[in-house]
Amino acid sequence: MTSIDGFDHPLAGRYASPEMLALFSPRHRYTTWRRLWLVLAEAEAELGLPIPEEALEQMRAALEVTAEDLERVAAYERETRHDVMAHLHAFADRAPAARPWLHLGATSAYVGDNADLLVMADALDLVERRLLAVIAALADFARRWAAEPALGHTHFQPAQPTTVGKRACLWIEDLLLDLERLRFERGRLALRGAKGTTGTQATYLELFDGDHGRVLELDRLVAEKLGFAATYPVTGQTYPRKVDTFVLDALSGLGQSAARMATDIRLLARLKELREPMAEGQVGSSAMPYKANPMRSERVTSLARWLVSLAANPAHTAATQWLERSLDDSANRRMALPEAFLTADAILRILHNVAAGLVVFPAMVRRNLDAELPFMASEAILMEAVRRGGDRQALHERLRVHAREAARAILEEGRENPFLDLVASDPGVGLPRAELEALLDPARFTGRAPEQVREFLAAHVEPLLAAAGELPEARDLEV
Repeated sequence: MTSIDGFDHPLAGRYASPEMLALFSPRHRYTTWRRLWLVLAEAEAELGLPIPEEALEQMRAALEVTAEDLERVAAYERETRHDVMAHLHAFADRAPAARPWLHLGATSAYVGDNADLLVMADALDLVERRLLAVIAALADFARRWAAEPALGHTHFQPAQPTTVGKRACLWIEDLLLDLERLRFERGRLALRGAKGTTGTQATYLELFDGDHGRVLELDRLVAEKLGFAATYPVTGQTYPRKVDTFVLDALSGLGQSAARMATDIRLLARLKELREPMAEGQVGSSAMPYKANPMRSERVTSLARWLVSLAANPAHTAATQWLERSLDDSANRRMALPEAFLTADAILRILHNVAAGLVVFPAMVRRNLDAELPFMASEAILMEAVRRGGDRQALHERLRVHAREAARAILEEGRENPFLDLVASDPGVGLPRAELEALLDPARFTGRAPEQVREFLAAHVEPLLAAAGELPEARDLEV
């Protein structure tokens, strides 16, 4: 939270979780910088540079950045106009024996870029856990409602029936594709490593007296100490900015899926078939007391729109890199990367709350289905009449005429669907009302939807969840 006279960023003040906020906090970011300086010094010492143990011990003791450190950094930055140099001076104040060895051979991108990649890796891990939790909640919902017939919609017009659970599986399928993409990007994430000022490692080669082997080993050791299997093999001053593009594209995909699900819920809420959870005392409208607006789903849609738009930013950056590096990627990355992850985190927290608390109204689901089911049954009526000796083409025409008349009565007179009455009274069809109603069992029109739900969950969802272990619990929204 900022002061009452400052700007309070909604992602920090309202939406994102404490866990994700901590990853992008000044404390974590600048503690990571100090960790990177320590790892570099440790690796250089192991490879023969005469860095005293006292220097390393003082660095280890001063890793955690404090509020007092940040005040000292601010004073240094006013003097140097350089954030990395300001942090170096502040770290050296806490670890004076390390002052001659800090940042040896490195450039600002060594701490800045490597820290971004370390934070990005942790943030992707948190996003994955939250995504799996949403999938688990939706799987429970789909399993519970696997066989509940519901009117299908194409173009938001009545279509062949499906089931409530099968529709939820469409949402899960989108999220599984997002999970696959997120895991792919997380799996190929590497460090920039120790590459030097323009990526040539020239300074490190001087430090190690022209020993290429030790320079390569330094790069490998830095990555290993930080939990990475590899570094990007060639870089300029920065790691490839395509990496940011790929990661934010994956987060954008997650936003797209979330918005699709939230929009479906909003449509179903209008049809009175489904409702997102509501808090005790929740107000739907300041003017209309009866309203129960789908504010959670609307918030997901709104945040997703922001997340999708953020993906364009690193794409422009990647497209305009100059030779070994240009600094026009700095200010925007300070906003685009954290905001993308904070937004994804917020979306998943809300979506988890929604998925875990979805309310179905079976009576309304059946009412909406029954209103259209006579039309859906027209093909079954046609087949039954043909089996009894009727002419298929003549019957088709009679049913078409009755359907048109029924639609006119519904739309122009506001009547209940009279299609079955019209067909039953037509001797040319030859099926009494009781037999027509027997053809209207909703389950006969949902095909393999119930089986599809169970098969999909068993083959594609349950193994993932079994391997995931304990997942975050759904929480109510604070605002």
